[in-house]
Amino acid sequence: MTTDAARLTVWVRGHVQGVGFRWWVRSRALEFGLVGSASNLRDGRVEVIAEGPRAACEALLAVLAAPDAPGRPGTVEGAASRWSEPRGGLSGFVER
Repeated sequence: MTTDAARLTVWVRGHVQGVGFRWWVRSRALEFGLVGSASNLRDGRVEVIAEGPRAACEALLAVLAAPDAPGRPGTVEGAASRWSEPRGGLSGFVER
């Protein structure tokens, strides 16, 4: 596993608002040692921004995109992602 730092942005679509999805994302991100946020978007998607070791970001992406992740509230129909260099300045993982 690589420890190179990365920034992952994921837009998750499906039935992901009003079901505890952001709280679940926050829990997983903290388990993986990531910082960032999970935010509801006006179009019904949730945007997840995570920074930390690339391997940890990849693990988060895997559970976000999996059609049947254990314990995940709501229903995920798809997830689009973008990788970039970490920007820093984040602490903890917040729900917005």
